[in-house]
Amino acid sequence: MLFELQNELREHLNQDESILWAGRPKTGIIFRQIDIFLIPFSILWSGFVTFWIYITYTSGAPLFFIFFSVPFVLVGLFLLFGRFFYDVKQRENTIYGLTEKRIIIKSGIYSRKIQSIALETLPDIQYREKQDGSGTILLGKSWIRQSRIIKNYKLDLIPDVKKVFNKITEQQRDL
Repeated sequence: MLFELQNELREHLNQDESILWAGRPKTGIIFRQIDIFLIPFSILWSGFVTFWIYITYTSGAPLFFIFFSVPFVLVGLFLLFGRFFYDVKQRENTIYGLTEKRIIIKSGIYSRKIQSIALETLPDIQYREKQDGSGTILLGKSWIRQSRIIKNYKLDLIPDVKKVFNKITEQQRDL
């Protein structure tokens, strides 16, 4: 598996680079902290939309009101189920790589997105570790610029997060 991941990243390397580590996030359906809010919200949302459709249909309201609710039904279905499958597919298509000079993140469902983070200019790095040793490495801090939040990069749900974190900080020191 490691060889396959390295091959997928090889085309994005510079001539003087080699892959020191490559990995993928955990696969499968994963519940996150935000789900404590999103699951009840999506159930309430879907319940309200279902109630709306029932009331408009049984009261003999114009067909427009039922069709008007279709986008809300689709949003409710995505919040209830679709976001989990989207997250699974996104993680299945994500590969992380560490070279001597940078971190490469290859991701995307419908098109490929390649992100490169130079280790020299990486201002802050921290990790969150779970009991099983997996976790997330945060590359830089999220900050607010002109009234919008700028998210920084992360290596999400990787196994043996402490080992990977140490490799990254070791490479930063060597630079």
